Amino acid sequence: QVQLVESGGGLVQPGGSLRLSCAASGRIFRDNAVGWYRQAPGKQRELVARISSGSNTYYAESVKGRFTISRDNAKNTVYLQMNSLKPEDTAVYYCHLDSGLVGYWGQGTQVTVSS
Repeated sequence: QVQLVESGGGLVQPGGSLRLSCAASGRIFRDNAVGWYRQAPGKQRELVARISSGSNTYYAESVKGRFTISRDNAKNTVYLQMNSLKPEDTAVYYCHLDSGLVGYWGQGTQVTVSS
């Protein structure tokens, strides 16, 4: 069983930064891709960034150049560094681990960008 716990969300002004963390339990963490998704009120959940087991990365166009995803396998943790935040980045951010057979979700962390 895999458990994912997100942290690091909060209220930040436009142009500010936050770093989200996704801590995972379970031995399969380092062998699988992990993604950060977000869901704003009234909108579908969307993929923001993804990192493979080999640390190849993917970013949605809307966050390229502003967000950076990384992983520390020794700590079973994936990070999402978010810079130059905009009001449209406001959402609940979720961590997702794809084992190839089963997907695991965290409980989410709220990010609010507002002055």
